[in-house]
Amino acid sequence: MTDSKTPNGQLTLRTLAMPGDANAAGDIFGGWVMAQMDLASGIRAAERAQGRVVTAAVKEMAFQLPVKIGDTLSIYTDIARVGRTSITLTVEAWAQRYLTTTLEKVTAATFVMVALDLNGHPTPVPVE
Repeated sequence: MTDSKTPNGQLTLRTLAMPGDANAAGDIFGGWVMAQMDLASGIRAAERAQGRVVTAAVKEMAFQLPVKIGDTLSIYTDIARVGRTSITLTVEAWAQRYLTTTLEKVTAATFVMVALDLNGHPTPVPVE
């Protein structure tokens, strides 16, 4: 995971961390953060595949900082590789801290998405 000071990739999703997404200490559940990253990966991959995609794998995810109630979570995606039926994305999650301009990288991961046809079978990703 890189320790960059600015996000890499395209802003794909922004959402607000709410109390229902947190534990008793006010830290947002990691699973909620991962779900937002999965949503963003699906959006970006579906655009590239021009159709339906599913998550095939998530690789190397480690949390660097907590997300707190009130933070705005921004998910950035970058298409790292396009295979025959798969799209590999580098995904970063950044938190804009509540009522500040402070932006901190909280985690990153590699997501592998697979393009599917109407019958749910892998299908080639169109050439750009």
